[in-house]
Amino acid sequence: MPFAVDRSVPGLIVKIGDYPLHHGGVGAIRSLGRLGVPMYAVTEDRWTPAAQSRYLRRAFVWPTTGRERPERLVEGLLRAGRAIGRPTVLLPTDEEAAVLIGEHADVLAGEGRFLFPRTEPGLPRRLASKQGLYELCVEHAVPTPEAAFPGSYADVKAFAVSARFPVVAKNREAFERRRQPAVGGTTRIAGPRELLALARDWGPRPGVVLQEYLPRESAEDWIVHAYFDAESTPLAMFTGVKVRSWPPHAGMTACAYAVDNKELAGMTARFIQRIGFSGIVDLDWRFDRRDGRYKLLDFNPRMGAQFRLFENEARLDVVRAQHLDLTGRPVPEAEQLADRRFVVENIDLPALLAYRRSGYATPHAPARASGTELAWAARDDMRPFFTMLARCVGPGATHLYRMWRAKNR
Repeated sequence: MPFAVDRSVPGLIVKIGDYPLHHGGVGAIRSLGRLGVPMYAVTEDRWTPAAQSRYLRRAFVWPTTGRERPERLVEGLLRAGRAIGRPTVLLPTDEEAAVLIGEHADVLAGEGRFLFPRTEPGLPRRLASKQGLYELCVEHAVPTPEAAFPGSYADVKAFAVSARFPVVAKNREAFERRRQPAVGGTTRIAGPRELLALARDWGPRPGVVLQEYLPRESAEDWIVHAYFDAESTPLAMFTGVKVRSWPPHAGMTACAYAVDNKELAGMTARFIQRIGFSGIVDLDWRFDRRDGRYKLLDFNPRMGAQFRLFENEARLDVVRAQHLDLTGRPVPEAEQLADRRFVVENIDLPALLAYRRSGYATPHAPARASGTELAWAARDDMRPFFTMLARCVGPGATHLYRMWRAKNR
């Protein structure tokens, strides 16, 4: 391995919200932990997969919901930093954490407690917002689906008159702090009547974006993961194609391949240099075969859950690149490893069945993988896999048992 990390500088996985089955955090713990970097993590309880990794020194049990006041969250991070007792690299795994770090950077960096990329404080929130990202894309001439942001039910009615259906409804903000988000996820709406019926439950100020629908049969999903330094220069850049997601076509990655796409990498680098972002990014693009353009759908200003799909010939991923850069170590340049596959074991089987029924295919996916990275199972660290199984199978088995008891009374 042509690089050596600074093992005196730990890493801290920062996650806000209640979603214990998060394989991205496990991947980051393993990635740096295998190099001898002491790893710590914020977890919901002591029985999350991340908390059970052999590479984790300590889990800071902190069942946050994302609705806490920012000051309380900052103080919680500072307490964790004091317990670690030395400068620590922060690794946010969700938008809430990335926004919190960006907007409270001065406090978190005080006394040299934490190391993290510094960017304009309001930029992570703007990038995580569907409306903020759309405005940045328009400003910098980056292709993106057409979108509307209704401010009232009257705006929705006006949109319904002129819109070309179907359309897609999404929550306007990446992290919805209300208990009831406007829509449960990406929602395809067939026509005006269905739209108006849904909009009656969105309240006086709908928190949705109504977006142009890109037909599945004419599109292909691509992902870009990268790390940008303080000058917004890419020190690690990777591209890949998403083969399956769960829920189908609209959820998290279930299976993806690393595929070199220099055009897409160049588009991403130019956009990020223009907006001046620094740090790890996870972008979702959709290639629209109708006009031959890549269109930016989502910009996650933090590491993506499937980042371990990507390595270069120097065995570098984006998490290792950030740690090297923030600790003053050189980041080696190398070509990305081609045709690697990433599979999320607990969601890829239902995704595979759904995609086979729909007949959807991904032309740019390689015929066979050069190697497979599993999200949960790892020969040197199996406890997260078994913990994931227990947390998935346990509730399902309990539900089936209760149904059986009720039926046989």
